[in-house]
Parts: sequence; C-alpha cells; structure tokens
Amino acid sequence: MRWTRMRGRTTLGVGAALVTAGSLAAAAPAAPTVQMAGAGTTERVRYGENVDVDGSVPQGKAGQPVRLEHAPRGGAWHTVKTTSTANGGSYSFDVKARESGAYRAVAQGGASSEKRVTVVARLSGRGSRYVKRGSSVRVKGALRPGLRGRRVALQQRKGRGWRTVDIARTGRGGRFSASFRPRKVGSYRLRVRFRGDGRNAAVSKTLRGAYVLRPGQASWYGPGLYGNKLGCGGTLSPSTVGVANKSLPCGTKVLFRYRGRTARIPVVDRGPYVGGRDWDLTAGAKRQLGFGSTGTVWTNR
Repeated sequence: MRWTRMRGRTTLGVGAALVTAGSLAAAAPAAPTVQMAGAGTTERVRYGENVDVDGSVPQGKAGQPVRLEHAPRGGAWHTVKTTSTANGGSYSFDVKARESGAYRAVAQGGASSEKRVTVVARLSGRGSRYVKRGSSVRVKGALRPGLRGRRVALQQRKGRGWRTVDIARTGRGGRFSASFRPRKVGSYRLRVRFRGDGRNAAVSKTLRGAYVLRPGQASWYGPGLYGNKLGCGGTLSPSTVGVANKSLPCGTKVLFRYRGRTARIPVVDRGPYVGGRDWDLTAGAKRQLGFGSTGTVWTNR
C-alpha cells in the first residue's frame, strides 16, 4: 500500500484502493461447508430401494446434529430424517426411495450441495393365459407408490412397436385392471406401461404370452397302423408324438389344451377323414394330453 504526503496531509493511493475493491468483487462464493458424497449427480433407483447418503460436517466433532432434507420436483424442502455425527464429523442416512427429487444435508455449518434421485415406479401385472375365442384377455396388477388415479396402459406387441388396447386408472393401493378382446385365434404378446410423472419415472412390465384358442373335435389312431408311412415322412410307432391334420403344413407345432393339460404337438400326418373331426392324435400325443377316445380339444390353429 502506498501513502502520499501532499501539503501536510497523508492520503491513500487511488490505484491501491481500486485494486482492493476489484479483488473483493472477484472473490468466489464460498463452497458448501457440509459435504455430501455424490452431490451434484443424479442417481436412478427403483421405488422402495435404499438411497444411501453420507458425508461430513465442519470441525469434525462427534455429536453434532444433522438433518436430511428432501425436495420433490418443484416442491419445498422438508426434513425426512435426523442423526448425529460420529467421530471425525461423519454422518450417514439410509432412506427408502419413494419420490423423485433431491436430497441435502443440513447442519450448523450450513447445507450441502444437492444429490438428485430419480425414482422409477414399480409395476406388476398378471393376465389370462388361455382364453376362448370371443372372450377377453383380462389383466390385473398394481403400481407403486400405491396412489389413486394414475394411468396404466395395456399394450399389444405390433411389429417392432406396441399398440395401446386399453387404459386403466389405479384405485386403492395402486391396483388396476384392464382387458381387451382379440379378434383372431393365436398368441399375443402383452405388456402394461406407466408413462411416468413428476413423482416417478416410467416403467413397463412384459406379461406372459396370452393364447386365444378355438374348439375342435379330435380322435386318436395307432393300433393296427404301426409301421405305416406318415404323410409327412417317417413311420408311425407307439412312441410317435404328433397329430394328423388335413391342411396345416408338415412340422407346424400346434398348441393343444385339454382338461388343464397343455402340449405343443407337431403335424406329422394327413387326416382325419371322419366327418366333423379336425385332429387325429397319435398314441404318444394322446398320452401327453391325457386324452380319451374322442372329444373336444382347444387349439391355437
């Protein structure tokens, strides 16, 4: 600092004063004194999973009070837990993730930087496995957190994408039900999807395949014909597992359901040639299904 004597007076150099003021203006803001591991990052967790928050406070003393605060997206801070520091001023919290937002630790020395957490909703669902042609596939499930009025879509796989076939609203405990009526016999890939909101991120759940079946009349054959050539190649024997059909390509695997039993059986022969019957089962196929002499079977063809 430079002093100048002028006419008996001592004054402070203007240049020095300007430098001092500039230094003060350029001073960087102080860093948060409360430290939190992972501050400034975003962690992605599923609803109900643990979020671990730990760090340290100034002075490194044990027994200092620390509170953990959470702010939902667009909301205010509120306290979710409190604790006291251990030796060295360290602290730790373990909380269940329920809502997306940010966490910070607050102590006498101030507040830490934020740690952001995105909480993915948890979705469950179960649908009809086998339904008769003309009936609806019904799906039930639950979305967590269990809030009312949230939209859950039931979707059917179409090519490389998904088509929404029903929209359900969650009720008590986040439970929902949805349904759709397929137009054709066959198999259907389904899923339920929550698009996400400010509270929770989106989630999808792929369901077991649903099969729409039609009834058909069946019989069986074998005794007296063993050793004969099959229409699709090979020789008929008591152990042959297959079915005869008039039109389906050889080797086509057909889903059969009979009195609670299910089996996929390949087309190995041509027939039956008795009026009104769609299928002729070999002895091996008959055993798999627990089939009698004649009766109604359900198939996806």
